[in-house]
Amino acid sequence: MSYITDNPYGRILICTYGLFLVGLMSIYTFPRSPPKSVQIFYFSSTSVFLRMWSARSGLVIGHLLLRKIATDPKRMTSTGVKYLTQVEAISVDQELFNEYKFSVDQLMELAGLSCAEAFSSRYSKGKVLVISGPGNNGGDGLVCARHLKLFGYDPVVLYPKHSKSELMERLVIQCNGMGIIFLEQLPSNLSQYIGIVDALFGFSFRPPTRPPFDAIIATLSQTTVPIFSIDIPSGWDVEGGPPTEGSALRPDALISLTAPKLCAKYFRGKAHFLGGRFIPPNMASKYDLNLPLYEGTSSFLQL
Repeated sequence: MSYITDNPYGRILICTYGLFLVGLMSIYTFPRSPPKSVQIFYFSSTSVFLRMWSARSGLVIGHLLLRKIATDPKRMTSTGVKYLTQVEAISVDQELFNEYKFSVDQLMELAGLSCAEAFSSRYSKGKVLVISGPGNNGGDGLVCARHLKLFGYDPVVLYPKHSKSELMERLVIQCNGMGIIFLEQLPSNLSQYIGIVDALFGFSFRPPTRPPFDAIIATLSQTTVPIFSIDIPSGWDVEGGPPTEGSALRPDALISLTAPKLCAKYFRGKAHFLGGRFIPPNMASKYDLNLPLYEGTSSFLQL
């Protein structure tokens, strides 16, 4: 309930619903002798119309305030975890690198492992299509593919735009060494896969989507194969959510890394995971992340 009580609209909401309850109860208590405080509140009136109007007003105002809280872009989730803006997400990442001296491949390995574990908790073993972009989100996807192979899945990778970074080249070599096949283009028959890992774009993405990724997203938006998006559903605005025009992914599952980004409030799939269990406690406090406790040694949890 902290996401209501910590919100100024939420505190007004509690008062207005209280007004609704007092008005509703008074309908059944009047004309019997009500509590003294209720008599004073209603100016000693016994008008049923006034009491019903008070109850209805409290309910309507409370409903409007509840909608206001639900659409507040900086609200908390029901678990209390903070949603990050794009600037905050970038700042958290840079602080991990610069102040805590994590390397990119360290965090990528931990993130990709948590993605693979979350995926395996939801989908049965089979053939998996992993679609990786040229950035860090794509690197998470390549790490995820490697771990899925170790978990007994049969991943294949679509890597439409190769990165020239030394790190990404090493990740490709590692996948090749695991016997993971790389595809040249998106398969026409997606129904052969039990799931699709969407690792095209991360929180640095800014619309619009450009070729060749726009055609890929257009095709994926039409498939019935479950899509598992890493951190950000590809093509979504990091804060504004799915595009209002053109194709938009509607993933079955989403794993937010470090903390959910604002776009996650638009997620309507069946499973929202949190992964990336590497945030130092002091840093979590600094950004008011309010991260939930992971169970045992697990690298992910379901929100």
